[in-house]
Amino acid sequence: MDTIALTVTCPSTRGIVAAISAFLAEKGCNIVDSAQFDDMLTGRFFMRLSVRSEEGTTVAELEDGFAPVAAPFDMEFAVHDEARKMRVMIMVSRFGHCLNDLLYRWRIGALPIEIAGVISNHLDYQKLVVNHDIPFHHVKVTKANKAEAEARQMEIIADSGAELVVLARYMQVLSEEMCREMSGRIINIHHSFLPSFKGANPYRQAFERGVKLIGATSHYVTSDLDEGPIIEQDIVRVTHAQSNEDYVSLGRDVEAQVLARAIHAHANHRVFINEHKTVVFPATPGSYVSERMG
Repeated sequence: MDTIALTVTCPSTRGIVAAISAFLAEKGCNIVDSAQFDDMLTGRFFMRLSVRSEEGTTVAELEDGFAPVAAPFDMEFAVHDEARKMRVMIMVSRFGHCLNDLLYRWRIGALPIEIAGVISNHLDYQKLVVNHDIPFHHVKVTKANKAEAEARQMEIIADSGAELVVLARYMQVLSEEMCREMSGRIINIHHSFLPSFKGANPYRQAFERGVKLIGATSHYVTSDLDEGPIIEQDIVRVTHAQSNEDYVSLGRDVEAQVLARAIHAHANHRVFINEHKTVVFPATPGSYVSERMG
């Protein structure tokens, strides 16, 4: 029996859980997993439930029936068939480690996604993508044609039916208009160093300064470059005995793992934007992906 995910966010008040539970029981649904968080600072309540219908209630019926329950609490809610895979468009430039990792995880079923296509401003990975029977779209980007190129990218995304865009080391800054239109639906990955190193060759800068931790951050894209709400982070330790090449290799590994975990959480409807940060609930039974795979 397939499970259905119900996600809810609303102002914090009494009676929310009772109202939701009573509705689901009335509809013949059994709650198999539940996670909730009441943010005392923002005054917002967040909840995600996985339910099984024991009386054949459909996603559409739950969606329609829940609206009167949601209204008094000013709830924002969504109902999802957990068996349905989210359609994803990947964008990449010339660093292919995240793209390769996502293709592998997608191929073995470790990510609950359907790759709708790959957009790139270079041709480096055309053969790789086409060999996976995935549409490849080359959209060249220059200073002169940036607006036209982005309009073409948005057209490709819309035509593909993609619900999420993943920047798998796509090395172009997106416009404010695109960030606003796709708010909460674009995920990016970048390195994380302390101290912070920006610009060209950040791993060499980190090596020259002798950092002891290499990290990666995956976040939603906003018009503030690399400052959107964080979904997932991780680190690996390095020592004085390791080379610049080691830094780069370890950095690629942690970037790929962090990006995959962020996509997995988003595709399973476990991420809620909470002002400038996120609430991320743990993976539900049956949806876990091996985070250290490959």
